[in-house]
Amino acid sequence: MAAEAPILDELHRLRARIPQLTGSLAASVDGLVVAEDAPDVEPDGVAALTAAALGVAVRLADATGRGELRELLVRGRDGYVATYAAGHAAVLTLLAKDDVSVGRLHLEGRRAAVRIGELVDEATDETKSRTPARAPATRAKAPRERRTTSAQSRTAQSRTAQSRSTEPRSTPPRTTQPRTSTES
Repeated sequence: MAAEAPILDELHRLRARIPQLTGSLAASVDGLVVAEDAPDVEPDGVAALTAAALGVAVRLADATGRGELRELLVRGRDGYVATYAAGHAAVLTLLAKDDVSVGRLHLEGRRAAVRIGELVDEATDETKSRTPARAPATRAKAPRERRTTSAQSRTAQSRTAQSRSTEPRSTPPRTTQPRTSTES
């Protein structure tokens, strides 16, 4: 992606502004890393988990009538994981120590998410404009079914019946015995 270098610069500036930040990464909403500055974690795994958590958080916000998701904050014993919507196609995930000012984390995280979202959305728009337009998809015509008239159907049935009567039988035809009633 063409925007990777400017996004990485933004992640570095963010860590400089918040000393308690231990890592940051920008990822697509599908869970693919766009840029990362997270030395102590495996970025691909964090990006994938972020996408999964984001999916649940979006459904939770929708189900409770809270509107479009803006951010997600998880607090563990040793610190925070904050995820912010970054434009239409990306998210920003920040990892911070437990002693971070959550207000400062949100302030800087939201600002950075807006800038990263703009960069990702611009790169996405540029990619779309460079991609040649595709011809509209055409549906293949299904083969027409052969319709048979009732006369054709009766002729086919009589041919089948005639072929059965001329074929040799392997077992003799069953005969039925007339019922006799016994009166006493």
